[in-house]
Amino acid sequence: MSALAFRDVGVRYAGSDRPALTACTFDVAAGERVALLGNNGSGKTTILLAAVALVPHTGSIIVCGARLDFDDPAHARRCTGLLFSSPEDQLLFPRVLDDVAFSLTSRGVPDDVAEARALAALERLDADALADRSPYRLSRGQRLRAALAGTLVTEPQLLLLDEPTSGLDPAGRRLLLAHLNTLTSAMLIATHDLEFARRCCHRYVLMDDGQVAGSGTNFDDVAL
Repeated sequence: MSALAFRDVGVRYAGSDRPALTACTFDVAAGERVALLGNNGSGKTTILLAAVALVPHTGSIIVCGARLDFDDPAHARRCTGLLFSSPEDQLLFPRVLDDVAFSLTSRGVPDDVAEARALAALERLDADALADRSPYRLSRGQRLRAALAGTLVTEPQLLLLDEPTSGLDPAGRRLLLAHLNTLTSAMLIATHDLEFARRCCHRYVLMDDGQVAGSGTNFDDVAL
């Protein structure tokens, strides 16, 4: 079963005279890790946003076995975790631990259980020392770890990650890779980091000018 399927998907942003995506078709199987590659402006982020109904689309998107309804995206958002390319966009509370726990409390998990799970998620990313700190007093790499913990804490069936290694030092990249490799979630990872993609993902989908330009398993064939 596919965790994510795009069928002839198009996106045009309001006020734009050209589409952001055109006739995009690809699949991510359950448990599969797929790198979404391409230059800036090729449509990678738009694909991630479309998959959780943050931008309207034409065509068909299937998320975790159900067709995505732009007007009622609850199913898609329950079974996915999305990491934005700018982690500050998803850090909203005065304390990191509250931000991570909110992913759970918003789904009805009791506060004490949510806080314990949130702390465990931070620990897995070697970020538990950030739990009581303000997100606004963190480095970019620290904010990324906090936002990633909030994405992973719900143990989603499908992870959508936008440039997850941006702002991480080599040790942070290794830690992230090691953690992602322990997960059974399907993943679609938009990245410019070819070495990370090669070590993390089973195959790639290459984007160019809003279209799927190719796919494969040999990352040496890709030049960004």
